[in-house]
Amino acid sequence: MKAFLSEDFLLQTETARVLYHDFAEKMPIFDYHCHLPAGEIAENKNFQNLTQVWLKGDHYKWRAMRANGIHERLITGDGTDFEKFEAWAATVPKTLRNPLYHWTHLELKRYFGISGKLLGPGTAKEIYESCSEVLGTVDFSTRNILQRMNVKVMCTTDDPVDSLEHHLHMKKDRTFPVKVLPAFRPDKALCVDSPQEFNRWLDRLEEAADIYIAGYRPFLDAIRQRHDFFHEAGCRISDHGIDHPYAEYFKLSETKKIFEKVRQGRKPDRDEALRFKSAVLMELARMDAEKGWTQQFHLGALRNINSRAMKTLGPDTGYDTMGDFEMAKSLAKFLDSLDRDNKLAKTIVYVINPRDNDLVAAMIGSFQDGSVPGKMQFGSAWWFNDQKHGIETQINALSNMGLLSRFVGMLTDSRSFLSYPRHEYFRRVLCDLLGHDVENGELPQDMDLIGNLVMDICFGNAVRYFGIDGG
Repeated sequence: MKAFLSEDFLLQTETARVLYHDFAEKMPIFDYHCHLPAGEIAENKNFQNLTQVWLKGDHYKWRAMRANGIHERLITGDGTDFEKFEAWAATVPKTLRNPLYHWTHLELKRYFGISGKLLGPGTAKEIYESCSEVLGTVDFSTRNILQRMNVKVMCTTDDPVDSLEHHLHMKKDRTFPVKVLPAFRPDKALCVDSPQEFNRWLDRLEEAADIYIAGYRPFLDAIRQRHDFFHEAGCRISDHGIDHPYAEYFKLSETKKIFEKVRQGRKPDRDEALRFKSAVLMELARMDAEKGWTQQFHLGALRNINSRAMKTLGPDTGYDTMGDFEMAKSLAKFLDSLDRDNKLAKTIVYVINPRDNDLVAAMIGSFQDGSVPGKMQFGSAWWFNDQKHGIETQINALSNMGLLSRFVGMLTDSRSFLSYPRHEYFRRVLCDLLGHDVENGELPQDMDLIGNLVMDICFGNAVRYFGIDGG
């Protein structure tokens, strides 16, 4: 019987163990999509306790705690930090076979050296106190955590109206070796379904761009001005969290009228909203292509589906799920419209519903153009899929339909500084899959060939693809 979370965790063959320990384990991390706050890195923040760094904003843990019958007071409410940690510790033993059980103990081991001790009610106080004490030391400031995990590049997620003051500060700081770059996330430019929210954001956009937004054209000018500003700050990646690709036919004259309608506080009908979103998304994609950026599309999430929770807790509090949106025709139409005009940027497409894995893996092959190796990417297993089974399924779909060898690999997509062992988790799954293939005679017993593939997926491909030096 194998020990839990041993150094050969998830590595079921000798070849897998060689691939991981000799090739993957020590590779740096290029985290090209996360939600870590740039301000906490710029100020080199220390967290007061384990709850603040581990439970704040973690939807995965919140959902598990709710399923375990934990009252909301001890999740997002006014419970003390230790009370919330006790509630999480009581939940952890109930997460067996959920990836949270692996991640939790992997993070305790990698950051705090806790091995051979499981988190539960009986160990909660000891683990909380020992980890919180360590978190207060210089070695566990945000910058030192990133360096401890061998992170070389990370891209945060930033609204076009953000000042990027923290990024600009770090850009000038030669003492910090990790590149922390912004990523352009213009989702609010599409939210015309909610005129009040859209207009509040437009007021902020006016101020940030110093452009009076009197109509649709000045609106696009303001976005472009912010796009230029992000580029000067080092941004080379955009990101879009949309339910499905918007590719409706639109006319400029109609788009202008829809904008004016929303600016007056009137809600557009469904068809108007889709045409407007299609027009703006197309403009944003063209901006990315003109600057040589990479555009990311996170597709398929059905968000904030619990109206009671939305009313009491607000958006983005763990009440989202997989959607079953129609993808194929709209995605093909969107990509083709850009490709036809030679305005298709490097593109990464992520799906939240695994039924769409083969669909996307197949479709991107129709838009590879030979200009960049792996120009069109099927993004790593995302959100509800970033566990062992989901990672294997995504890798297999990509391998069957395209070139795994050009894959840009894993990202954290996390709000926690303790999430970087997810790269280790991914690498172990990758090496295990390849190890089985080698030992089954499906791949050659050439460790240099397979090992270089592993190292490329772990780090090298991302450096070359995004054109950002990993140091």
